[in-house]
Amino acid sequence: MIVQDAAAPARDASRERILDIGGMHCASCVSGVEKALKAVPGVEDASVSLVPPRARVSLDSRAARVEELIRAIEAKGYSAAVHEDAFVSRAAQQRAFHERERRVRRQNARRALLGAVLASPFPLQMALAASGRAPFMPVAVEWLLATLVLVFVGRGFFHGAWTSLRSGGANMDVLIAVGTGTAWLYSTAAWLLPSGAHGHYFEAAALVATLVMVGKWLEDRARAATGSTLVDLMSLRPPTAVRLDDGVEREVPVERLLVGDRVLVRPGEAAPADGVVVEGESELNLSLITGESEPVATGPGARVIGGAVNGAGALVLEVGAVGEDSVLAGIVRLVESAQGGKVGAQRLADRVSAVFVPVVLVLAVATLALGAWWGKPFPEALAAAIAVVVIACPCALGLAAPTALVTGIGLAARRGILIGNVRALEVGKGVDLVAFDKTGTLTVGAPRVQWARGVGGCDRDRMLRLAAAVQRNSEHPCAAALVSHAAERGLPASRARGFGSVPGMGVVATVEGARVAVGSAALMEREGVDGESLADAARDAAGTVSFVALDGRLAGAVGFVDAPRPEARAAVRILKARGMRCVMLSGDNADAARRVARESDLDEFHAALGPAAKVAWIRDRRRAGHRVSMVGDGVNDAPALAEADLGFAMGGGADVSRQSADVVLMRSDLTLVVEALELIDATRAKVRQNLFWAFFYNVVAIPVAALGYLSPAVAGGAMALSSVSVVSNSLLLRLRGRRV
Repeated sequence: MIVQDAAAPARDASRERILDIGGMHCASCVSGVEKALKAVPGVEDASVSLVPPRARVSLDSRAARVEELIRAIEAKGYSAAVHEDAFVSRAAQQRAFHERERRVRRQNARRALLGAVLASPFPLQMALAASGRAPFMPVAVEWLLATLVLVFVGRGFFHGAWTSLRSGGANMDVLIAVGTGTAWLYSTAAWLLPSGAHGHYFEAAALVATLVMVGKWLEDRARAATGSTLVDLMSLRPPTAVRLDDGVEREVPVERLLVGDRVLVRPGEAAPADGVVVEGESELNLSLITGESEPVATGPGARVIGGAVNGAGALVLEVGAVGEDSVLAGIVRLVESAQGGKVGAQRLADRVSAVFVPVVLVLAVATLALGAWWGKPFPEALAAAIAVVVIACPCALGLAAPTALVTGIGLAARRGILIGNVRALEVGKGVDLVAFDKTGTLTVGAPRVQWARGVGGCDRDRMLRLAAAVQRNSEHPCAAALVSHAAERGLPASRARGFGSVPGMGVVATVEGARVAVGSAALMEREGVDGESLADAARDAAGTVSFVALDGRLAGAVGFVDAPRPEARAAVRILKARGMRCVMLSGDNADAARRVARESDLDEFHAALGPAAKVAWIRDRRRAGHRVSMVGDGVNDAPALAEADLGFAMGGGADVSRQSADVVLMRSDLTLVVEALELIDATRAKVRQNLFWAFFYNVVAIPVAALGYLSPAVAGGAMALSSVSVVSNSLLLRLRGRRV
């Protein structure tokens, strides 16, 4: 089941297109591509991210063709390709994309090395000049070295600047090209035309281009590290599978597998698809999928997630889901969606970056003019203007938020926490009330029948047999326990007709000509059963009780016991230590809820709540000023998860495709709630840190450069370092250890 954010309309996926974009490297690039896409007729909205380099385009009823979107991007000087929906195609495309990125990194590394070699004499000459010694290189040699650097190392900046200006935009390349080009042109003129012009800055042109290229190479390497999670996830599933055709082993491409096929998974191999074990026993490594560090024992009847690595024993699986329906594909979709989102602070940075380059160019011209007006020698004023242009680069602004988001969301995914959208990062701050469902959330979700009694002349076995016939169609954990208990007692199965579910209360059906209702006291009262008889039937019950009615008369009661999760008490105490109030919202009776609340050390509990009552309770608390997080696992919890400020869906890998909350926990482990909140806080903090330093850097650096305290070469190095520092700060998230 997919539950959308209650505050936002559902997105029509059929009117959305996702494009992978090549060639972007700063926030100005992002802004330019967004404007170009929004200008295409039929485009309602467009959101472009730098990390990963991708555009998400929403189309209206006059939907633009994909070719028009690609042409609009290419007109801005970038490359674009459709982001494939099919998992297999997408995985291949992702690998091809990262291979292209790897080639670009290698090319940048070669250019950075070449630039370092060609420009290496300049720092030595600058040091000699600072000590009062004469330069050791003739001007002609300086010109030759600087020219070679700009031609072989910096030509990409000039090409990018020309493409950007031709399409009506201005990006980082414009600043670098203007700075290095001006330094080279003036220096050449001062050398060849000694009619009043004096001084030269060939070292500035060469060193700025080289340092920026070195910084770009380091930045590319760091960015590749931030986005490695998706590559790792997609590489989990093997490209081929061993299919068993009438006992004959055939190696086939994994995309040819169909539901119902049987596949052999040898020791050490990864499962090629989701399925159920039909033969063999082994252990599975699920660490990259669910974050589970210990191998999980598996055998016949056990469910297996595609990508899980098999241990020492051979397994035969019956394929249950392939392609986009698989758990792994669901995980990738969630991570991709979240990593491509934008937090509010990033949207502000994008707006600033859209006008950043023109403003910097104006400031540079003003620096040159004011310097000359104040009597500063023209070469010094020019050097200050070049330093302003070079040091003011929007790269750090463009990388600040996306690198932190990609790193934090990727780290969470590796630990079994799937953050489905960046909204979780914004609403996660200030959560002061955590509401838990009971069965399957605070308890292990595997109740067993503790007692059963027939009343009103109905013997116990007949009551159990009729109740089991109705519960056979229910997904509730207590229903499975009752059906299993009846089977263990050898009670023959009856057939139920007209099955119906009453949300939050129970189920009804017709069995052997009688109307049979199984569920809570509220359902019994709805069926017309007297309240006093209910109390008598449930006497001395300490756990969950289900009542059974035949044609409106009470026929019996069944008591269940479900143990609390062993980690529940510790997780609740950590949340309370963080200043959060922990409560339980349960559809069970008050006695059962009280027992679990006491054992889990909760602050309060509310029992006998149906789905609508849970939603109303959360809504009331939000209106009172609380920021509420809801943790649940069942279908009945979906409305409450959507109503809460931050919803956590507990459950195993099979639940990931439901996207039933802001955050999906791949393991039924309450400590993941604590870790998720801490990772959300840490990621949000990194975004704030990066944006602060990116803004602060420009606010401080531009005036310093304008006053002439930074040479163009030093400005180039500082600019390159700013981008690298932002990405490196984001990568520090990966060093964060587990709290619990």
